[in-house]
Amino acid sequence: MPKIRNLYKLLDPEIRAKNLRELGYILRGWYWDLARPSAPDPVFVVGCSRSGTTVTYETIAATSQLRSFGYEISSFWNSLWGPQNNDWHSEAASAENVRPQHRNVASRYFYQRLGKGRVLDKTCINVLRLPFLYRLFPDAMFIYIHRDGRDNVSSLMDGWRHDGHFRLSQFLGPFPEPAAINGGEFNEWSFFLPPGWRDYNDASLEEVCAYQWLSANRLALEAKRFIPSEQWIQLRYEDIFERPVEMFKEVFQRLAIPFDRTIEARTASLGRRPTSIVKGAPKRQKWKAHNPAAIERILPTIRPLMVELGYGLDD
Repeated sequence: MPKIRNLYKLLDPEIRAKNLRELGYILRGWYWDLARPSAPDPVFVVGCSRSGTTVTYETIAATSQLRSFGYEISSFWNSLWGPQNNDWHSEAASAENVRPQHRNVASRYFYQRLGKGRVLDKTCINVLRLPFLYRLFPDAMFIYIHRDGRDNVSSLMDGWRHDGHFRLSQFLGPFPEPAAINGGEFNEWSFFLPPGWRDYNDASLEEVCAYQWLSANRLALEAKRFIPSEQWIQLRYEDIFERPVEMFKEVFQRLAIPFDRTIEARTASLGRRPTSIVKGAPKRQKWKAHNPAAIERILPTIRPLMVELGYGLDD
């Protein structure tokens, strides 16, 4: 009597809530198929992992004017175009990878889970797929945040070592080939998979993280050239603790969203409270205390892009 033995599951509050949630998704999906309710194109927060995307997203998501998931949806975006359907090339996507059905699939997914309204999405792999997103949503807003390469690479290194929290196999499944990063310390990738990742399967951890930082920011700057300036907001991570109120007030104005007293108070405290599950509150030059020798080794590699982003080596 297996079915009778499982009847107790119907009384479990968590299971019932999950079932009701799934039913709601189905019903909203049916309604979307019939009515195709319109919604403004999304707002995308993008940037290299460990560059302040989460605190930026959470601050903007505090408004009631936008709908947000509260988590990254990398599996969804990869289902449209990603390692499982591009022969493990990478998690990047170009405008040429857009298929006619993709906009409808994405809009339906948003409506099912968030209802009607403008969506705010923060999924770190999307910094690798800005041309794809712009082709899908030509009126979207893009908020790109970058961080001093030395601190960002150091933070990526700390994250790679953070109890496997950011390992990609939990999202992508088994990798098609083994890696031996940092002398075999890591046999798979963490955070995101940039184009050309196979060339770094035997590299040191600092070389891998430097390559991730370079790939993410270079692709963002390339996209900036063709996305209209009125749809592009560029931020510095360092401003989170140097001028958080001014920075976010400008962002909210660009998005035409009220910057009320509650949000202003929230932004004023950003530099004083932990924003990371890895190493706590934001701080300049963390790399000097965590991975100084490793960062010195890759500094020649990241220096040109750092300068392009406006960072001086004496900062």
